[in-house]
Amino acid sequence: MSDYHYKFEVRWSDIDANKHLANSSYVMYCAQTRMAFMNTHKMGLKELSYWGIGPVILHERYSFFKEIYADQTVFVSLEIAGMSEDASIYQFVHKFYLPDGTHCATAEATGVWIDIMLRKSTTPPDDILEVMNEFKGKHVKTLTRQDLKDLPFKPENVEAFHKRNTFTWKKDSPEKTEE
Repeated sequence: MSDYHYKFEVRWSDIDANKHLANSSYVMYCAQTRMAFMNTHKMGLKELSYWGIGPVILHERYSFFKEIYADQTVFVSLEIAGMSEDASIYQFVHKFYLPDGTHCATAEATGVWIDIMLRKSTTPPDDILEVMNEFKGKHVKTLTRQDLKDLPFKPENVEAFHKRNTFTWKKDSPEKTEE
């Protein structure tokens, strides 16, 4: 198993009203770590475009242990925590660390590779499979389609908002009449 970390300097724009790293920044840091990892291992946008595939995150979840503040340095790790036998389904785990090794948060992202033209899941090329195998965690799990079906949220379509008379495009104001 290889180890991959990406270093961030927490900017003022990365914090929230509570003066710590904003939830949206955790999401962006994980995405940037994955893309930096892919670029480093010859799976960047150029290669993905050539192969006609792209990674899609279907579910992400986080646990927070210690606050991260502006002007701190944080390292975000990446490991493959799960993948299907053909690697079409994958799961990344990211851990957020301060330079002294303090573990601040963990994120888990589950996704699939898609064929960009067909917009359907697909098996990635062997080049990607080799890299994913190199970065498998110690306790990697084999994922199946059932794991995707077991994700906690399901689509629940509703009647279109514009048909409900509960959605307004502009604020209605009573008409003033002169008497």
